[in-house]
Amino acid sequence: MPDYPQSTSPKSKPKRIGIFHRSLVSEFVSNGLLVFGVLLGIVVVSQLIRFLADAVSGRLAVDGVLALLGFSALNYLPVLLSISLFVSILLTLSRCYRDSEMAVWFCAGVGLTRWIRPVLWYAVPVVALIALLSLVLSPWALKKADEYKNRLESRDDVASASPGMFRESKQADRVYFIENVNLGSNRVGNVFVQTSENGKVGTMVAKQGLQETLPNGDRFLVLLNGTRYEGMPGQLNYSVIDFERYALRIDSTPPKESQPRARNMTTSELWRDRTTWSLSELEWRVGLPISAAVLALLAIPLSYVNPRAGRSLNLVLAIVLYMLYSNMISVTNAWVGQGKLSPGLGLWGIHALMLVVAVFLFYRRLSLFSWRRVLGR
Repeated sequence: MPDYPQSTSPKSKPKRIGIFHRSLVSEFVSNGLLVFGVLLGIVVVSQLIRFLADAVSGRLAVDGVLALLGFSALNYLPVLLSISLFVSILLTLSRCYRDSEMAVWFCAGVGLTRWIRPVLWYAVPVVALIALLSLVLSPWALKKADEYKNRLESRDDVASASPGMFRESKQADRVYFIENVNLGSNRVGNVFVQTSENGKVGTMVAKQGLQETLPNGDRFLVLLNGTRYEGMPGQLNYSVIDFERYALRIDSTPPKESQPRARNMTTSELWRDRTTWSLSELEWRVGLPISAAVLALLAIPLSYVNPRAGRSLNLVLAIVLYMLYSNMISVTNAWVGQGKLSPGLGLWGIHALMLVVAVFLFYRRLSLFSWRRVLGR
């Protein structure tokens, strides 16, 4: 009888493990991209609605919506990547349990601890990207967003006016309305301006307007071929004046300087500052990649599916554990900022605790199988 090669021979094991790693990492990446795309879409839509509401109410210039949306999305990326990493590993391994692939791998000598290596192959680059975002790019985005908002608020009233919308001046003594803007020049069409001075209300309507800047830097809104109505509210003695040219001085607003906050300070500035709130913000940034790595390991034992207990029980437990972990990080950071907790214990205490939970869950899952099959012997 011919001697056929068996799949359990030592020569076939490296090939078998290589296929196992490649297929698993590939599924991790595909699920991670899908989850990240959905989460990013939700964040972008919610932030876009908020910025558009601010633009409609006049608190934000329309041309600043897209820039602030980009800065806001960049700030949320570390958290979104951390959630995507955790959920993608959890979904992939849960599917392996449901489709009985996990049982096949166990019978082939691939124990539960062997899943740590492909998970780390997938998680380490993502954790490195999260560290880069949380330590460098997110603070930069927050700082640029504050600077951009200050520039928008420092613009003069005419420059910040949007076509088709009424705009009140910062001094609350004028109301502007511009129907259209000629992008090729500094001219505007169908201008309405209402002023309030010494108890009298003046209303000016002009077919055209333009902005002029004098050599000394003073700026004026010049109305052309219009009419001015002036009088006291509630009285009939209004004066009507037709004019060919009427100049309104545009009060300039000095640019605001960004107030230093812990959130928009660079990581090196936080380290040099050494105040409690600076250390709290620093711990938050350092804790994001650490928590992402711990969550990746936690997803391995949490993905276990018991058909008798239901297929969604492990997902509910994983969500509860993630929310508890995230809230504990926020609470410890707040305690560090208030001086109630030492920075070292606030940074490493919660992560060490969750690492102990991960080891306990591994031990519990390993006890469900024979040690020979789990360790691949």
